[in-house]
Amino acid sequence: MPIIGAIMVPHPPIILPEVGRGEEKKIQATIDAYRQAAAEMAALKPEVLLIASPHSILYGDYFHISPGTGTTGTMRQFRADQVRFSVRYDEELVKKIEAEAETADVPAGTLGEREPALDHGTMIPLYFLERESALAGVPIVRISLSGLPLVDHYRFGQCIAKAVEALDRRAVFVGSGDLSHKCRAEGPYGFAPEGPDYDRRIMEVMGRADFGRLFDFDEHFLDKAAECGHRSFVIMAGALDGRALDCRRLSHEDTFGVGYGVCTYRVTGTDEDRRFLEAHKKEKALRMEKRREAEDAWVRLARLSLETYIKTGRELTRGEYPADLPAELTDRRAGAFVSLHRNGQLRGCIGTIGPTTDSVADEIVQNAVSAAVRDPRFFPVQMPELADLEVSVDVLGETEPIDSVDELDVKRYGVIVSCGSRRGLLLPNLDGVDTIEEQVRIAREKGGIREGEKGIRYERFEVIRHNPNT
Repeated sequence: MPIIGAIMVPHPPIILPEVGRGEEKKIQATIDAYRQAAAEMAALKPEVLLIASPHSILYGDYFHISPGTGTTGTMRQFRADQVRFSVRYDEELVKKIEAEAETADVPAGTLGEREPALDHGTMIPLYFLERESALAGVPIVRISLSGLPLVDHYRFGQCIAKAVEALDRRAVFVGSGDLSHKCRAEGPYGFAPEGPDYDRRIMEVMGRADFGRLFDFDEHFLDKAAECGHRSFVIMAGALDGRALDCRRLSHEDTFGVGYGVCTYRVTGTDEDRRFLEAHKKEKALRMEKRREAEDAWVRLARLSLETYIKTGRELTRGEYPADLPAELTDRRAGAFVSLHRNGQLRGCIGTIGPTTDSVADEIVQNAVSAAVRDPRFFPVQMPELADLEVSVDVLGETEPIDSVDELDVKRYGVIVSCGSRRGLLLPNLDGVDTIEEQVRIAREKGGIREGEKGIRYERFEVIRHNPNT
């Protein structure tokens, strides 16, 4: 039996009367919607609750599933020690999810348990499902998010659905997550224009179960919006892949500066038009084809270099360079950076501040390989990733010393921060870096330079960026 229903719900502690002590009445619409959503799911008589929580154990490259027979939790950290939970885990289903994930090459399992106690992202949905909807005693599977791309979260959801169906469980999926934390200036996290924009967009998507559009949210936009539950919702969407749904948007509020949305989904059958990951892959393949067609000689050379190395294990020789390279590549010397992105996330970036080889072409060939396999922040690029890699090249101009950071412009100039022999560099016009303060801080940290050290020097430089998206 496939998953029979799902809910998208928030987890603000203040929503519980034991925590809110009257303040919860300011989000009464959310409480009422929560109760309705829980009642709808209880009516389906589930045999297991699948709960994806942003506050469970989080790893950058692994989906953690809580192990063991069960655990407990309390709202003590929110001054409500009397609110306690004790749950059983569906061990058989957990093992089956692990097996399905291994088959699909999705990194997921029960390893790395650091904190077995329930988190509030799990307990608050349980408060309404157990205490107010007669689902106490129903076993759960507690699922974490990860730092992996959104497509991997969707794939993980598909693995969960296969495991549920294989064991013939009546399962309800709970996508636990607040929306943006930056909806109002008076809120605890302040305001960002991306905050209300995220809430508007995500409620349109989730309110119509238009799950294919979940992939349209750029990682930098999600970060600026300070969203909480997007990956929970993507896992839930994957678990509902190919299912016809009766969808209801019940509420949205941002009274405290944080977005709270509630939607319900009841599975009514199958719908092959709702295979959103397949559609996304086709769209992405078309975009990548157009991008490759738009790549100039600089980017094509970088891609040829890294693909040659990944496929053959050897570096590109000068005799293998394309015959029609422009003179700016073959006759000029300059520093160059090669940046790689995959699924909207940085996958590697290595470069040289000044020329270390005989030409810009040689610099690009050398640094493309380094970006792919020698960036210490990432595992080496693997063969299956090549088709998804977006490549860009920055050729650096001459550096010039400046007396003050006020002479910087994050869109126009890169910065080098030096102190003694330590140096940190940051390129200009990077996604997510919008202020001089951010730019200088990141460059300083890359150089291992502490704020306020004596003898800090600054340089700026311009680049010529070769990127098919610009």
